[in-house]
Amino acid sequence: MKFMRMLLPALAALALSGQAIAAEKFKIGYLRVMDDAQVMAAYEGGFYKKHGLDVELVEFKSGTDLIKAIVGGQLDTGVLGFTNAASWSSRGADLKVVGGAQHGYHAIVVRDDANIKTVADLKGRTLASQKEGSTADTVLRGVVLKDAGLQASDLNIMGVSPQVAVQSLVGNRVEAAFLFEPQASIAKLVAPVTEIYEIGEVWPFPCMVVITSGETLGKNKDGVWASMDAQREAIELLANKPDEAAKLIAPYFIAEPTLKTQEHGDVPREQVIRDAIASQTFSPVLTPKELARMQEIADIMQEQGALKTRDGSRFDVSTIVDLSWQEARKL
Repeated sequence: MKFMRMLLPALAALALSGQAIAAEKFKIGYLRVMDDAQVMAAYEGGFYKKHGLDVELVEFKSGTDLIKAIVGGQLDTGVLGFTNAASWSSRGADLKVVGGAQHGYHAIVVRDDANIKTVADLKGRTLASQKEGSTADTVLRGVVLKDAGLQASDLNIMGVSPQVAVQSLVGNRVEAAFLFEPQASIAKLVAPVTEIYEIGEVWPFPCMVVITSGETLGKNKDGVWASMDAQREAIELLANKPDEAAKLIAPYFIAEPTLKTQEHGDVPREQVIRDAIASQTFSPVLTPKELARMQEIADIMQEQGALKTRDGSRFDVSTIVDLSWQEARKL
């Protein structure tokens, strides 16, 4: 009896410990852009729960802030631009790119009264883009402007959130913006703007990827993989049932049930988001072609001085890529 009296508290403590472990949240960072739609759809559609995870979504305003949280151990995974993993890894951070998410859709939209017809016409103008060092900013400076014969110093680039970029177009504070979806679609509905360029049509690249820390992958591989299984299922929903997916995620982007537009009156938010989903290419895998493009982006970053290795050598993207999940799933 004495033994049992001593054993019961120990068993109770063990049970409580097990409950604490079971109740521990799996934290996923995301940005409020269509590139991260699979994260929102997986959460709202119950896919994370289906795969055994109790997920907490944590919103960030930039990939720079999100990657800091992964490095600091506040997040388990995040869906964000690959450049963040490259720049932090070059400084010694233990980060892993473990899967794909979305191929780069970035459109340049310009005010109709600005008389801008081509990218080259941006010389001397003001353009709203993402923060310097972001994937969007890297590609803008290293591909879009370069191909048009421009340098970043030839125009005034404002690093702001996509939401602020749209507001700046409406308020005529900028003449152009380099935008993700759904902000590009929203801008074309609420502001007097026209799309003149979309990089996915001329230089497709894996914009958003799934990133985790080496420590998290080592300690909780099952959790990381389960989150990716859920996001893969959400990607299938986005691709095959965009109307259903739009109902799940539309409130993330448009607060009111309808969007007041310039020419079409009040448009249901689900319609706007459905059309934005249709413009995207989501994929949970990273192909050899995409890995090669990621290396190109890393090379651009080094050329721009945004990425520096300790010994000055070329940064090797393969050192931070772990494709064991997609290999195990035979994708």
